[in-house]
Amino acid sequence: MSTAAANPEAFPLQGLTSDGWSNEEEASATCACGAVQMVIPLKAPGLLNTFVCHCSDCRKVSASMFATNFTSLDTHTRFTRGEDNLTVFSQNKTTATGGTMSNSFCKTCGTLMFRAGSVAPGTKFMRGGIIDDHRLHDTMLRPGVEIFSEHRAGWVKPVDGVEQAKGMGPFSK
Repeated sequence: MSTAAANPEAFPLQGLTSDGWSNEEEASATCACGAVQMVIPLKAPGLLNTFVCHCSDCRKVSASMFATNFTSLDTHTRFTRGEDNLTVFSQNKTTATGGTMSNSFCKTCGTLMFRAGSVAPGTKFMRGGIIDDHRLHDTMLRPGVEIFSEHRAGWVKPVDGVEQAKGMGPFSK
């Protein structure tokens, strides 16, 4: 297991959390204040996919021009603390699919921890930024596809070597 104390480059100063870790199978994901921490899978079958999304829902809910995401099965994702510190904002009609989507935020700091929706029951749409071990963004959690690429802001460049899909791309099947 890696720890912040053992490898400060992998775990840069981030908010108020200092107990992030990772191993070959799973990693910690923590909100900015440290009140909520989850353990997420880094391999199949629990880790389903990794992607960048340029849809208007992801833009709005992330307060950014795109969102880096990965999906994990609920059965392979668990809380180490703070599940009771989440608050949920639900949308009854997303712009991308027309389905419902629930957004789970830390009540203390407002960090969006995950989304869950009618498009993929039993799955959490996790945000890449909550992963404590930043090395994983270039390895196991590197995006495999960009979706809604037709809505990408003109100044944002495509991720090198990654499929550029219109709409939900491979996820619409």
